[in-house]
Amino acid sequence: MKTWLIAALTLTTAAAVQAQSADPLKAAVAADHRLVGNVARDTWRHPYETLSFFGIKPTDTVVELAPGGGWYTEILAPYLRDAGQLIAAEGGSVRFKAKMDSMGVYSKVKLSVFDAAKGLYDIAPAGTADAVLTFRNVHNWMGMGTDKAQAVFDAAFKALKPGGVLGVEEHRLPASRTQDPKAGSGYVQEAVVIKFAENAGFKLAARSEINANPKDTADHPDGVWTLPPTYALKDKDRAKYQAIGESDRMTLKFVKP
Repeated sequence: MKTWLIAALTLTTAAAVQAQSADPLKAAVAADHRLVGNVARDTWRHPYETLSFFGIKPTDTVVELAPGGGWYTEILAPYLRDAGQLIAAEGGSVRFKAKMDSMGVYSKVKLSVFDAAKGLYDIAPAGTADAVLTFRNVHNWMGMGTDKAQAVFDAAFKALKPGGVLGVEEHRLPASRTQDPKAGSGYVQEAVVIKFAENAGFKLAARSEINANPKDTADHPDGVWTLPPTYALKDKDRAKYQAIGESDRMTLKFVKP
């Protein structure tokens, strides 16, 4: 390789490192502890843009509701580790706890008890959180009943400081379609999410199309799970659903007055 090209590549790499160090969120997204399979999904989930839209700062106290396998936890944990606090509100998953114990980057993550099915909503002390975030979970709570879903939004409102943010990402059902109260397809209308939030006392602050996918018609045989990464139909029409990609998603920012 020519000397000038090596020098150019070195400068480019150095510039990238410098840019990441100047932006701790970019550094967290680029961190090497993230699972390779999770990183591959950045194309669809846009973590840097999504967390920036929600206005999450490294000094914030953030509650992540129902983190599942910890996809966003992998980013939020290092981002908040030094000056903020991440609280993972979940139902006592052995798998998630093992992940939190697996490496030092997660050592400062606090766990709180959250299980909507059992009516456990003590996600954080009242009025202490700067932000509560939830990613693709509203349909699960609706499946337990409208009262359960509303209780989650109420709990988020209670946990937040005045001026605090509730950030919601969810699979989006077109407004022209009929909403199943149980959200059996995994898709939810924006108006339904907004109503839950407003009933809890939130004000809608902004909407974003960061996670939109116009190729998604939201009418698949096995609901949202027909699409990647689940591929509920296995190999049947796999190329078709791979071409669509992951679901069309709303990204909504609410504020506690």
